[in-house]
Amino acid sequence: MPKRLPLASVLIGVSLAACAPAARGQSTAAPATAPTPASTPAVSAAPTAAATFTAVPPLSAAPVRVFQGAAQVVDPTKTYRAVLTTTQGDITVELDAKAAPVAVNNFVFLALNRFYDGTRFHRVIEGFMAQGGDPLSADPAQRPRWGTGGPGYQFAAEVRSGLRFDRPGVLGMARSASLTSQGSQFFVTLAPADFLSGQYTVFGRVVAGQDVLARVTRTARSSAAGETAIPGVVPDTLRSVQILTSP
Repeated sequence: MPKRLPLASVLIGVSLAACAPAARGQSTAAPATAPTPASTPAVSAAPTAAATFTAVPPLSAAPVRVFQGAAQVVDPTKTYRAVLTTTQGDITVELDAKAAPVAVNNFVFLALNRFYDGTRFHRVIEGFMAQGGDPLSADPAQRPRWGTGGPGYQFAAEVRSGLRFDRPGVLGMARSASLTSQGSQFFVTLAPADFLSGQYTVFGRVVAGQDVLARVTRTARSSAAGETAIPGVVPDTLRSVQILTSP
C-alpha cells in the first residue's frame, strides 16, 4: 500500500500559494467579406443541441473495496460525467478520457462498483484542494490511517496531456512520491494550483456544483510551518458517485 499520499510533502511541496491561470483570451480579427445584399435575409445559426446523458447501471449492489486491477469499462467513443453526491450537495465532473484514459477508466470502474460510497473528503485545505477516495475513510475507527488507503493496486500517472491545474474545479489523481503510485484517491482544486501541472494527472473538471465544492468542510490549515489538522472537524461524506454517459 502507498504511504500517506503527499500531502504535506508532495502536493503542497513547494508552496500553497495559488498560481494565476495562464492568459487565455486572444484577439482575432474578423475576416473581410463582401457586404450582404440588402435583399438577402440574415440566417441565424441553428442552436447546438445539448448533450443528453444517461446513467450507467452499477456493477455491484454494495461497495466493493479491494480489486486486483481495474477492468476496462469505458467506451472511448463516449463522453463520461460523474455526479458526486456529498453531504453538502451534488458536484458534477466531466471526465477527460482522451487526456487520461487510464485514470478515467479506473475512476469509472471503481464508481460503478460503489467503491467510493461512504468515503470522506478526509483532507481539505482552504485555497488549495479537497481530497477524497480513500476506502479507509469510510471507517471512523481507521481515522489515524486515512490518506493511506487504496483499491489494492497502483498505476502510473498520465502527465503529458498538457492540461493544467490552473483554476478551481480541476480533478486530479493523488499519489505518493512515485509516479506509479496512483490508486483510488483523487483531489479537486479549490483555487489555481499550477505548480502541480505536469506532475499529477488531470482527468476531469467540475461542470456543475462549484458552489457545493466551495462549501466542503475544511479539515486542515497550511502555513509556512506545515499542515495542521483543524480540531473537532467532521469531514464531509461522499455518499455516492453516479456515472453518466453520452454518445
